[in-house]
Amino acid sequence: MNITVRNITEKDHYDIELVAKRAFWNLNMPGCDEHYLVHRLWSEPCYIPELSLAASVDDKVVGAILYSKARIETDNGSIDILTFGPLCVDPDYQKTGIGKTLLLDSMSLATEKGYKAIFICGVPEYYPKYGFKTADTFGITMPDGSNFDAFMGYELQKDALKGVTGRFYEYDVFDCDMHDENYLKVLDEFDKNYPYMEKKVLPHQWR
Repeated sequence: MNITVRNITEKDHYDIELVAKRAFWNLNMPGCDEHYLVHRLWSEPCYIPELSLAASVDDKVVGAILYSKARIETDNGSIDILTFGPLCVDPDYQKTGIGKTLLLDSMSLATEKGYKAIFICGVPEYYPKYGFKTADTFGITMPDGSNFDAFMGYELQKDALKGVTGRFYEYDVFDCDMHDENYLKVLDEFDKNYPYMEKKVLPHQWR
């Protein structure tokens, strides 16, 4: 299988949104909203095109990783960092190394461009394999002061966070309330732009 990794272009947008839907559908909740997040990110000032990558096989987009600006607020001011999400691979191409390639290639690119660190909320069984550590390792918390296994960070530059303590903030586009009926109505209407997939309630879901 010949995998091509490149920067995302505007013509990839719909295909990547569809990949996100297929990757997350019924994973964490009945249905998903990750494809709606991707759709909104394209026009957000926090989105970083120079780091965001698409993976294709035979000219078909099968995966992507999207980077955004974030920050750590400390007692001495704000530190600019990165976050990414979603990292998604079409179910038909999962467990083939595409996700790993997207992650490592984009992290290498971010390092070359001088970015300091990445913080994410992700699968705690996956990202530590690539050097991510729980955020409390760095003295970083969520805005409310909390920490949990899925909240992880990675220093792109040596000792970039040495002596830093503070709270992680991302842009409002990442805020969503799955208990908000208006949000769910907007999501259902948006989803009509994509092939129908049945919503299911499954034992492993947490949202």
